[in-house]
Amino acid sequence: MKPCVLVIEDNLANAELVVYLLKSSGCRALTAFDGESGVAMACAERPDLVLCDLQLPGIDGFEVVRQLREVDALRGVPLVALTASAMTGDDDRILGRGFDGYISKPIDPTGFIALIRRHLPDGDRVGQTSVPPAVPAATVPRPRLATVLALDDTRINLELKRGLLEPHGYEVLTATTMDDALALARERLPQLILSDVGMAQGDGFEFITALKADPALRHIPVLFLSSTHWDTESRTRGLALGAVRYVRRPIDSDLLLREIRAVLAP
Repeated sequence: MKPCVLVIEDNLANAELVVYLLKSSGCRALTAFDGESGVAMACAERPDLVLCDLQLPGIDGFEVVRQLREVDALRGVPLVALTASAMTGDDDRILGRGFDGYISKPIDPTGFIALIRRHLPDGDRVGQTSVPPAVPAATVPRPRLATVLALDDTRINLELKRGLLEPHGYEVLTATTMDDALALARERLPQLILSDVGMAQGDGFEFITALKADPALRHIPVLFLSSTHWDTESRTRGLALGAVRYVRRPIDSDLLLREIRAVLAP
């Protein structure tokens, strides 16, 4: 059975990143966006681990941990703090208030699973479900399945896509702006483009409009991924402009891989 992790975090981007990493590593993830909801969810679901931000609307992380420590059914459940203000001496302050450990923000995806593995049951297996162990290329050559261009103005999201796709045989190109993505698409002609919708400069709708207006690029399928533009109007608009899929984030890594394979299937 997959270990269950409750994430109590009011920042949507941080919560999405943590949930993505957990699911990609074989965990089941639950989310709560304030302290009161987090306490209620922990009591109802009895997770194997609770990750809790210290700065929350309503009751803060220290009050959350105080209340959870009083619940008999949750005795033995590890509680780990998420903090953006870790400083010298915080070990004593955070651990002294009832937490079993803490993780500093911004989250480092490469070390995150190693940090939580020690707190999870069967922790040695966590992190091994989605990405197979590395095999020297000289021993087992891995053919490239396809070249995928990822467009997102948040670099950590690009690295997550690279970390998911490359072990499965895809070549991943990345761009943080619409102009860079168009230039890279003209140069490399990828078989698929994964595009964010909401970006600091332009948006996915402008990007796909420009892409489809270029005779050399219009054949490239575009899969939209968005955590913010998920209303019916945005989805309808994206598909009408030519997107082959419009997927809501966060998405389970296995589901995303299936979507990509379906788009690329002959």
